[in-house]
Amino acid sequence: MLDVRDIMTGEVFTLAESDTLKTARSMMSLARVRHIPIVTTKLDFIGLLTHRDILGATISQFAEVDSKTQDEIDSGIPISEIMRTDVKTVSPDATVREAAEILLDHKYGCLPVVEGKALVGIVTEADFLKLAIKLMEALTPIS
Repeated sequence: MLDVRDIMTGEVFTLAESDTLKTARSMMSLARVRHIPIVTTKLDFIGLLTHRDILGATISQFAEVDSKTQDEIDSGIPISEIMRTDVKTVSPDATVREAAEILLDHKYGCLPVVEGKALVGIVTEADFLKLAIKLMEALTPIS
């Protein structure tokens, strides 16, 4: 049976709770990620910021706010004000099935992977899709 450590992403983009919404928005755009774990200086996991959280903190485009003004507003909002702290996590030793069931049952897009308090990775829907593709390739007969 595969463990979470076998499919998780170990190199994770993280931010501190003192970073700003502007920094988070830039990181998501540049790194093309939808989930950013929030960690302490010791890399202990303390929360999660998702693309949906950022959208919820964005001023509606109907307010006719230009991008410069939006950037100024975003620069004044610390991540600590919008991050989620009630986040389920998973151990790297958990089975892939356990992680999949948590994602499915709770309709999550990711699970931070934590050992003790330390963030060691993240497992996302994309990691499960990569696994599914590998399994399908393994089942495809060679012609």
